[in-house]
Amino acid sequence: MRKEKGYLTVYLSLSLSLILSFILTMVEGARRHTVYMEAECISDIGMNSVLAEFHRELLEQYDLLFVDMSYGTALAAIENSSEHLRSYMQKNCTGTAESTGKNLFSTRDWLSLSVDKAMIGEYSIASDYDGDVMKRQALEYMKGASAEGMALNLMEQVKQVKSLELDTRDIAAERESIQSQIDAIELPVQTNEEGEEYEVTLDNPADKVNASRGGFTLEKVLGSGSLVSGTVIRPENYISHRERRSGTGIRPEFRRPSGIMEDLLFDCYLFEKCGYYGNEMEKSLLKYQIEYIIFGQDSDLENLEKAVKRLLLWREVANVIYIFADSGKCAEAELLAGTLTAVLLVPELAEPVKYAILFAWAYVESLWDVRCLLNGGRIPIMKSAADWKTGITDIVGFSESIPGETVGGHGLGYEDYLRIMLCLENDTKKNMRAMDIMEMDVRRTPGNADFRMDACFDSYAADISISSSFGYNYEVKKRYGYD
Repeated sequence: MRKEKGYLTVYLSLSLSLILSFILTMVEGARRHTVYMEAECISDIGMNSVLAEFHRELLEQYDLLFVDMSYGTALAAIENSSEHLRSYMQKNCTGTAESTGKNLFSTRDWLSLSVDKAMIGEYSIASDYDGDVMKRQALEYMKGASAEGMALNLMEQVKQVKSLELDTRDIAAERESIQSQIDAIELPVQTNEEGEEYEVTLDNPADKVNASRGGFTLEKVLGSGSLVSGTVIRPENYISHRERRSGTGIRPEFRRPSGIMEDLLFDCYLFEKCGYYGNEMEKSLLKYQIEYIIFGQDSDLENLEKAVKRLLLWREVANVIYIFADSGKCAEAELLAGTLTAVLLVPELAEPVKYAILFAWAYVESLWDVRCLLNGGRIPIMKSAADWKTGITDIVGFSESIPGETVGGHGLGYEDYLRIMLCLENDTKKNMRAMDIMEMDVRRTPGNADFRMDACFDSYAADISISSSFGYNYEVKKRYGYD
C-alpha cells in the first residue's frame, strides 16, 4: 500500500487559518470604522433635523431662525428638543424594527446601532445677554444692508439734538421763573368813577396760552375727531416684564453685538419689521410698535401721547432758541407787551412780559410743528425765518386751535424724529421691547397662543452616546447652530 505525504495539506491548513484570520480582522476593522462613521452621520443628521424645526412664523415675520422648544405647546422644556434629537437619530440607526423585518428578503444588520443618550446640555436662548442673541441674528439678516449714509445723517442729527439740549433743557422751569418775576411785581390800584378801588389787570396774552398747557396733547395737535388705535396690552404677559428662562448665551467665539454701526443697523431692522403712527402694519397687535419700543407704555394711545409730548418738548426748546435770537420777533413781543395798561403804569413789567410772550409764541409754533409732522409734513430741527409759520396775532387771539396749513415743508419727518428717539434709547430696553412685539404678533397666528421668545434657541450642544451590539461605543459632544 502506497503512503502519501501530508506536507501540502498541513501547509494549506496553516495558510488558510492565517488568511481567514486576516480576512476576519479586516472585516471587524471595517465594521468598527463603519460604526464610527455611521454614528457620526447619524449625529449630524439628528442635530441638523432639530435645527430644521425652526419656528416658521418667527422666520416669516421677523427673518429670525430659532427653534421653539415648546413645539406649539404650553410646556417649554429643553427635554422636548432632546427627545426630538434622540428620535431623529434612532430612526437613522440601522437595525431598527422598521428596517429589519424578518422575511425572505431580510439582510443581517452588520452594525446593530442604537442611541443610548442624546441630551442637550447647553443652548443659546433669544433673550440671553438681555436680548443680544436675538439682536445678533437680526444683524446677520441686515448684513447685506448698508447704513453708512443714514448713519452719518442720523449721527449728525443726534449730535445736534444733544448739543441744543432738546431732551434735557428745562423750558418749564425757565418759563415759571419768568412768571415768578411777573407775579412778584405789585400791580397798581386805581379808582373808578364810583370811587371804588380796583387792581389793574395785566391781560398778558401769554396767560391764555399757558393755561392750555398740560392735559392731553394728542387732542390739541390732532383734534378730537381723529382716529387713534385703542389697543391695550397686559405687559406682564410679555418677556420684558416677566421672569424669563436663561440659556448659556453666545458662544465664546462670537462677540456680543455692540458699536454705533451695529446699533444703527438694528434700528434699521426694527423700522423694517415694525409699524409706527402713519405707517401701521396689518399683522401687528400694537399699531404703534416703534413708539412702544421707545416708551414701553401699555397702550397705543399712551405710547403715541408720549411720543407727541417728547416731540412737542423738542420743538419748543428749538423754537425758544430761535425766537430769542430773532430780533424782529423780540421787537414784536416787546411792542405787544408795551401796549398793556399795566405795563404802561409799571414799566418794570415790560421785560418779563415780553419773554412770557416769546415763550408762549414758541409753544404755539411747536403745536403747529407737531401737527405738521403727524400729518406727514417735515420740520427742520432748527428753523430759519422762512420756516416760521405763526404770527404774534396767533398769541393774542389764541383759542387752542392751530392756525394755518400743517403739511409740506422740508427737513425731518415724523419717522426721522422717531429714529433719533430710538437711537437715544437704552439698548437693553430696545431688545426686550422688540421681543415683546415679536411675542405679541406671533401669538396672533394659529397654533402659537403660548409662544415665548425665551423658549427659542438658535444653537445648542448635545452629549451623544451610540452603541453597537458588537461591543463598540461612540461618544461625542457636538455643537450646532444657525451660523
